Amino acid sequence: MEAGGDRFLRQRQVLLLFIFLGGSLAVSESRRYSVAEEKERGFLIANLAKDLGLRVEELAARGTQVVSKGNKQHFQLNHQTGDLLLNEKLDREELCGPTEPCILYFQILLQNPLQFVTNELQIIDVNDHSPVFFENEMQLKILESTPPGTVIPLGNAEDLDVGRNSLQNYTIAPNSHFHVLTRSRRDGKKYPELVLDKALDREEQPELSLTLVALDGGSPPRSATAQIHILVLDINDNAPEFAQSLYEVQILENSPLNSVIVTVSASDLDTGNFGTISYAFFHASEEIRKTFQLNPITGDMQLVKYLNFEAISTYEVDVEAKDGGGLSGKSTVLVQVVDVNDNPPEMSLSSVNSPIPENSEETVVAVFSVSDLDSGDNGRVMCSIENNLPFLLKPPVENFYTLVSEGALDRESQAEYNITITITDLGTPRLKTEHSITIQVSDVNDNAPAFTQTSYTLFVQENNSPALHIGSVSATDRDSGTNAQVTYSLLPPQDPHLPLASLVSINADNGHLFALRSLDYEALQAFEFRVGATDRGSPALSSEALVRVVVVDDNDNSPFVLYPLQNGSAPCTELVPRAAEAGYLVTKVVAVDGDSGQNAWLSFQLLKATEPGLFSVWAHNGEVRTARPLSERDAAKHRLVVLVKDNGEPPLSATVTLHVLLVDGFSQPYLPLPEAAPDQAQADSLTVYLVIALASVSSLFLFSVLLFVAVRLCRRDSAALGGRCLVPEGHFPGHLVDLSGTGTLSQNYQHEVYLAESSETSQFKFLKPIFPNFLDEGIGRDINSFIKST
Repeated sequence: MEAGGDRFLRQRQVLLLFIFLGGSLAVSESRRYSVAEEKERGFLIANLAKDLGLRVEELAARGTQVVSKGNKQHFQLNHQTGDLLLNEKLDREELCGPTEPCILYFQILLQNPLQFVTNELQIIDVNDHSPVFFENEMQLKILESTPPGTVIPLGNAEDLDVGRNSLQNYTIAPNSHFHVLTRSRRDGKKYPELVLDKALDREEQPELSLTLVALDGGSPPRSATAQIHILVLDINDNAPEFAQSLYEVQILENSPLNSVIVTVSASDLDTGNFGTISYAFFHASEEIRKTFQLNPITGDMQLVKYLNFEAISTYEVDVEAKDGGGLSGKSTVLVQVVDVNDNPPEMSLSSVNSPIPENSEETVVAVFSVSDLDSGDNGRVMCSIENNLPFLLKPPVENFYTLVSEGALDRESQAEYNITITITDLGTPRLKTEHSITIQVSDVNDNAPAFTQTSYTLFVQENNSPALHIGSVSATDRDSGTNAQVTYSLLPPQDPHLPLASLVSINADNGHLFALRSLDYEALQAFEFRVGATDRGSPALSSEALVRVVVVDDNDNSPFVLYPLQNGSAPCTELVPRAAEAGYLVTKVVAVDGDSGQNAWLSFQLLKATEPGLFSVWAHNGEVRTARPLSERDAAKHRLVVLVKDNGEPPLSATVTLHVLLVDGFSQPYLPLPEAAPDQAQADSLTVYLVIALASVSSLFLFSVLLFVAVRLCRRDSAALGGRCLVPEGHFPGHLVDLSGTGTLSQNYQHEVYLAESSETSQFKFLKPIFPNFLDEGIGRDINSFIKST
């Protein structure tokens, strides 16, 4: 019945803590109390009401609790009197072992308002343990030749008490040969050493018996005795000597059993039985003998019990090496246990406040404490929660953390939070403990629709079919019900000239976008517009997103030949002198493609030729050149078909037909410029110049006649004449030739030539210069003047 009442009282305390968690958080100055060990249950430690400055009735009203570390409750609080009492008898040796001072930490938790008071209880040692020798009888073998002043270690005693109540001194009964010294180890423990004052004589006294007394400092003092039996031996010249007087070893606390910790080694210069060495622990405690095992022959010290750094962190083990003659040497093995992170952090949840309103400001959600049994970094812990949660962990007050909401919450975003508190220590490897807390959030229409992207880029292949689904936009609303129902719409475009209503439409329910008509890349390559998303809440909230539609080029345009232009009634002819060498530029095919990218990359190919092998076409720039020198045997007329193909998939192409006329005596201004004559050529005879002058005059006369006839014939109707108007399209040689190879028309001029054919004769004339808007008009005027003058 009493246990049920305590449970009900604790439930009421937790409920009061929930009600007053919103109050101010205060931390009072810590107090230290003291009590002697072995006091009975119910012993009065202090009056908390008086120390806290509170009335007795305020303790219950504020839900005061005593919180101790761990599962044991060492204290109880009397709410009727305000007294802090012992809940059980305290044994200082059980709680703290050799640690001094022995402190128990506990907190006073006041819930309304929330306040922590950290307190310490020091347990004062009483002299309730007597010293105890590990061996009640000790047997020593001492050579009679041992000189006075020799120090002989003796087995020590242990006292579980601390301070003045622990072991303080060793004594022996007065005698003529020995006295005892009390020494202190690094850890403060006292051990005795027997000092030889007078040389022994085996013949006179082969054995001695002494009584060793260990005294503590209590009042009255406690003591223990041990008998020392000494055998005086004949001379054994050399005692065993260890390689090291001190072996320092570090071992992980999780080392496996039977691990060899260290191998001690001693040597003896004697031979035979006197040189045979055996190893043994020297007056080792029971704990050491349970934990370690020493091989008497090899000196290997093995682990036979699992270590626990939290219980014992250092072992000081005395090892003895004894020869067959009874002589021995001593060494110390200092075993330092290295802490490993083998204890996960622990968490104790004090209170949880749930549910919390959605629009509430910073609110205390939970209060909990953490601890770790390890030491150093292995015992230091850090607490964390998920980064994407609207909650914060406040820095600890003592070992208590508070979990608070970061601000107003959003129920539409998340109506329930499963908060995982992760407690991680700083050891290697790191250990962690997780504890989940479920927080309910109790609902307003406070979220506008949010697009999944701030901008969308949609790609549409040109020549698409109307009403084609080209993509979608999507927005979500974190609200619920009608507040989360989203409708989509097209917003007026920023460009007033963009006919958005005839280009795209949007489904108001799902955000699907459709192209209303077929798009043409060559007319419209890209356009932008904004889309709105509006919820159905009251008032309605909305958001916008930018949509960019990119029209992807399709290979729907065949190459278009700009030069030479194809005219069925008046095909174009290129004039090539028969004296042209290999590589002579006949003409250049210029073409463009309305597409873009690789769909507009053009290549040129000679598809057909009247005489294969005489002409070649450069694939990249469309230049038509002679493949070899011309000869008198080559036909005068040639027809070339050049294929222009783009790089699309599938490729589109166009063809152009070239007519090439091989002529003799081509006008000198259009022939290649001769190279500078060598010095000896300047010494030619005058006869050569006269021949050249005569030939030039004849050619000029013939050219003038042909030009006159061509002009006259071109003025007539083409059908009545039955002739052909030839327009040379290639670039003329010499200083007028274009060698750029860019694939476009250069600023060169061309002439329209009329070739009249009859049964009696064949002749041709230059009729008139043709000047496109991209040709050099100055050169054209010079040629016109030249024609008129001739």
